[in-house]
Amino acid sequence: MPPEDRRALGLLLLLGLLPLLSLMLALGLGSVALTPGEVFAALFGRSSPLAISLVWELRLPRALSAFATGALLSVAGTLMQVLVRNPLADPYVLGISGGAAVAALLALLAGLGGVWLTGSAFGGALLAMLLVFGLAHRNGDWSPTRLLLTGVVLASGWGALIGFLLVVSPAQRLHGMLFWLMGDLAYAGPPLPALLVMVLGLLLCWPLARDLNLLQRGELQAGALGVDTRRLQRRLYLLASLLTATAVVQAGSIGFVGLVVPHLVRLLGLTDHRLLLPGAALAGGGLLLLADTLARTLLAPQQLPVGIITALLGIPLFLHLLQRGARTT
Repeated sequence: MPPEDRRALGLLLLLGLLPLLSLMLALGLGSVALTPGEVFAALFGRSSPLAISLVWELRLPRALSAFATGALLSVAGTLMQVLVRNPLADPYVLGISGGAAVAALLALLAGLGGVWLTGSAFGGALLAMLLVFGLAHRNGDWSPTRLLLTGVVLASGWGALIGFLLVVSPAQRLHGMLFWLMGDLAYAGPPLPALLVMVLGLLLCWPLARDLNLLQRGELQAGALGVDTRRLQRRLYLLASLLTATAVVQAGSIGFVGLVVPHLVRLLGLTDHRLLLPGAALAGGGLLLLADTLARTLLAPQQLPVGIITALLGIPLFLHLLQRGARTT
């Protein structure tokens, strides 16, 4: 195996340690702190009833939801940056989260929760996806630029509807609405569906890795090397949209993860999409898990929306990445 491949595999293994360490911190930290030994004992049912309940009923489901959401956003961001060939693209650039947010806010305004809230958010995300896809393909004209412009315009429209709903909502509903909009894992649904979508998404992306490497160099060059670029772009859009919709349904709108993590993994040296995609999933899941642990414990017993933490961490990190990129060019 060439030294470059060995180094890349080593980096991927190191990234695999990040979610494990983040998970141990998430399970151990909280209003009742647990040592690593107590965490392992609770996981195997050999600790006190309180510790077992804390780990299995409260912290582990939330931690798995955080990991799945971060992984979904990071993989979706990686796909979007290749699709529109814009390093500033993120999973929300096409307005998927806006459609989900409008539907979710309508459900909250009606006093609905649980399955109704989840179903409404997913339905809104699918509606936004179909609108962008249909309008971008009007008259058979398809291009990443048209897709991006259509998504940005519709995202602005969703933003206006969100503002209207917040203005007309009663005061007792605003707190829950704002927490959902800022991204919050306190009321996340069961993590298993999101984990399954994450694994399925990676399995569907894996056969496309070679074509993604070529498309990243340019549409003309990829087409000359035998890539059906139109078909690939449609598949990327559908995959990225479904991954984003699942993440938004699970935790609301969480910014900067899908934008920053793909750049960070590329700077580490994982540029081949066969390694970049799983690397982004591991890094994004681990980082969001750390951010959610901070959100739970920073001002305990008060909990912050995790979207605030990702923004506070993501802004300086992205500015640093920009400065580093400028120095190396």
